[in-house]
Amino acid sequence: MKRLKQFIIGILVPLAVLAVWQIVGSRQDMAGIVPTPLAVLQGWQGWVFGASGMGLNPYSGTWLSNVQYSSMRVAQGFTLAAVIGIPLGLMIGWSRLIAQLFDPLVQSLRPIPITAWLPFSIALFGIRDMGSVFLIFLGGFYAIVVNTTQGARDVERNLVRAATMMGATRAQLLRRVVLPAAMPSVFTGMRIGLGISWTAVIVSEMVAVKSGLGYVLWDAYYVGRMDIVLADMVSIGAMGYISDRLIVMLERRVLRWRILQNH
Repeated sequence: MKRLKQFIIGILVPLAVLAVWQIVGSRQDMAGIVPTPLAVLQGWQGWVFGASGMGLNPYSGTWLSNVQYSSMRVAQGFTLAAVIGIPLGLMIGWSRLIAQLFDPLVQSLRPIPITAWLPFSIALFGIRDMGSVFLIFLGGFYAIVVNTTQGARDVERNLVRAATMMGATRAQLLRRVVLPAAMPSVFTGMRIGLGISWTAVIVSEMVAVKSGLGYVLWDAYYVGRMDIVLADMVSIGAMGYISDRLIVMLERRVLRWRILQNH
């Protein structure tokens, strides 16, 4: 009964949004601008299940391939951001010298928006996947490194003192004390960075490559297929949500000790 109540409460707002969307889309002055949910569903059905390369619909049957293109780019860029950002964040948060060397650079580059890097990315990599991966890397990197740095700085000093008294070296302290204690902040940075990575892949695919959900979004807008535009937006949101849930599942597995401790 409790789960049923939670389910009902959880769908109230989405149902309200669909109802308002249906009302707005049914207005005469919105025709061709805001298609109704039913029209979007029909367009999405053809995009997903239609015969690829057949008929007058250029999007027919191409949904899965475009999702795969975007997901692969996000996976590559985000993985690179995590591999570099987590160790760097730990070192910045733990070592005063490393912080003096790298933190000013990170903080000065961090405010530059992803769109400002587009011309540089195209000039450096051309209209290729690497340009998109580069922008995705930038999108995820700063969130990961900043949150990891804060997590390393917030480690309980009594833990560090206790480990030091037991003869732990600085490398052992970093690996066995600082890293585990900073992991909640690391995962927070990864979740934020992953969301920004999905934003970055859409921006990059609009300009820097000719495939993926971002490319379809921009192309469909140009030809007036607003049903595909909205279906694309829903697809992006769904993929972002699924990837975030995967990070949460990983977090629960890695930080199982923390969950048991809280209970």
